[in-house]
Amino acid sequence: PSTAYPSPGLRRVKRAWVIPPISISENHKRIPHLLVQIKSDKQQPGGVIYSIKGPGVDEEPLGIFSIDKFSGKVFLNAMLDREENDRFRLKAFALDLGGMTLEDPTDLEIIVVDQNDNRPLFRQDVFTGRVVEGAEPGTCVMTADASDADDPETDNAALRYSILEQGAAGMFSINATTGEICTARPGLDREVTVGVYNLTVQAADMSGDGLTTTATAVIYLDDINDNPPEFTKEEFSMEVEEQAAGVDVGKIFVHDKDLAGSPNWLAKFTVLEGDPEGAFAIRTDPLTNDGVISVAKPLDHEVRDRFELTVSVQNEQPLEPAAPASPRALATVRVRVQDVNEAPVFRENPRRVSVLEGAPPGTSVTTYTASDPDTRQLQTLTYALLYDPADWLQLDPHSGTVRTKRELLHPSAFLQGGWYIALVLARDDAEPPLSATGTLSIEILEVNDHAPLLQPPAGVVCGRPGRGGKLLLGATDDDRPPHGAPFHFQLSPQHPQLAHNWSITRFNVTHAVLAVLVELPEGPYSLPLLLRDSGTPPRERQELLNISVCRCGRDGTCEDGVLAATTAGAGVTLGALMIILGSILLLLGDVPPYDTALIYDYEGSGSVASPLSSIVSSLTDEDQDYDYLSEWGPRFRRLADLYGCPAAGALHTRVHQRGLSTGACTPAHTRRPPQHPPGRQKPSAQAALGGGGHPRRSGAGEG
Repeated sequence: PSTAYPSPGLRRVKRAWVIPPISISENHKRIPHLLVQIKSDKQQPGGVIYSIKGPGVDEEPLGIFSIDKFSGKVFLNAMLDREENDRFRLKAFALDLGGMTLEDPTDLEIIVVDQNDNRPLFRQDVFTGRVVEGAEPGTCVMTADASDADDPETDNAALRYSILEQGAAGMFSINATTGEICTARPGLDREVTVGVYNLTVQAADMSGDGLTTTATAVIYLDDINDNPPEFTKEEFSMEVEEQAAGVDVGKIFVHDKDLAGSPNWLAKFTVLEGDPEGAFAIRTDPLTNDGVISVAKPLDHEVRDRFELTVSVQNEQPLEPAAPASPRALATVRVRVQDVNEAPVFRENPRRVSVLEGAPPGTSVTTYTASDPDTRQLQTLTYALLYDPADWLQLDPHSGTVRTKRELLHPSAFLQGGWYIALVLARDDAEPPLSATGTLSIEILEVNDHAPLLQPPAGVVCGRPGRGGKLLLGATDDDRPPHGAPFHFQLSPQHPQLAHNWSITRFNVTHAVLAVLVELPEGPYSLPLLLRDSGTPPRERQELLNISVCRCGRDGTCEDGVLAATTAGAGVTLGALMIILGSILLLLGDVPPYDTALIYDYEGSGSVASPLSSIVSSLTDEDQDYDYLSEWGPRFRRLADLYGCPAAGALHTRVHQRGLSTGACTPAHTRRPPQHPPGRQKPSAQAALGGGGHPRRSGAGEG
């Protein structure tokens, strides 16, 4: 058996190679200190060698314990800290001198006994919590908890909490064992007392009698809307100039005890009375919480020079039910509207009037005046023409009466769709003066002052009735609708015999078809026509149509192309026109019919142009001198006699052997057909009005 000898003062107990736990207090200062002596019963000659191993010996922390290898005494060589190591478990060995094990290793446990050498520690230096104002007693806010590094099984770590300081009110209490802080009494009012409470809390070990430590607990009172906003006074006065829209008039001031910037503090204003038209608006200044009154609609001093508004105020957030009502939730705001000079106003702008085309100078157009809104100020308005592009008008500066000062020719570059635009300036005599501009729109009413004009005035036609014996006639009129088309074409009523050989039928609103009724000899003919428009009243014109009758081919066209080209001027037979159109369509057959579709789409319904108008309109000729025909030889000398003039200014009247004919010989600027070289078939030299000689058929004389 082995024996362990404890430190002096302990009774030696003989037992087997078993060592009981050894206790030693932490922070033991007498070093080295004998802890225990171990001894093996298996003595050998020369003795026993003892050793120990484990933490505190040959493992970290090193060197805390040691053993006398011959006596077996175990020593403490350093101060112990229970909070670092609360016990050490070692192994003890007994060997002979040769190093052979005498006994199995045994356990040696050293227990470190705790001392109260650690103060409590709060989890943080400052604890923060929030509670709404007016909270009931017992409402818990937060927990200020601490810990102690000493042995929790002893009083060294038994903590107790207390509030050392919180002010005189004593509004909070702390649970002594848990550290939970709660409200202790009613009366938490952020606006009456304070909004923030600072508490000093303490934690002590040894159940409150040992080591202590402190921390700070900060408690914020959350605001509730328990204070209504109030006006700082019952009446406010301010002024604003008339006609000033969108400007700020002034401020109305309020006070609210609730937390600034919160919805419980933010004010909302309402105009209850005195502004039925909504002339004013009130917004809240987010920084000051004051009401800012502004003008929402322009004010007129002459209409109303003062306002008395009843304004209410309340919070954005609803008021708490228990909150008292405000004695100053209403205020009276008096606004005086200041009079300022206002610009004149044209009540009718633009002014639309009408004047007949060609009105003589001095014709009254209208009286265009403005009004001055400043009815309470004695002011005089004067007028001037600000814009009169054609210098057509004159304006009385005092009465505003507008008259024409000359005739406005039509068409005019200054007319836009038949309207003449002028600008009138009205100015008051205030200081400084103000002005206004009015637009005067004058419609120039069309007058039927132009008769239709035959276009073209000459043509060529096959002398055989039927398809070739027709000519398309057209007319133009400088008047605008409704004083132009439809045009009426008529053989001259002064020559009724014309109806035996010729007829005119309507083709469309701007064209008619001249047809041969009987077979006529080749040669030139002069047909007097009467053209009339559809104006009110209608205007008519006598026109002389020069016709060249040619020999007809099988297809209804002239056999002699030279004669047709020479004498036709700009005219074209209806049959030839159809052939030309057919040829064009044939040529335009590997091309898409874009032009055709475009023409139909452009003309639409009610167009004054006929389907052939785009072609006929190009068949105009210039003034011609037919005297040159005499230079082409005998075949054309007869035509030169008929169309030309032997001398400038001469006038001849000829009678054709086959019928009456009047040929007006005009100077060299008379119209003539395009020049062609001689050598073509000789035309007939017969000339006539187109009547007589062949009364085989009669026909209509108007189209």
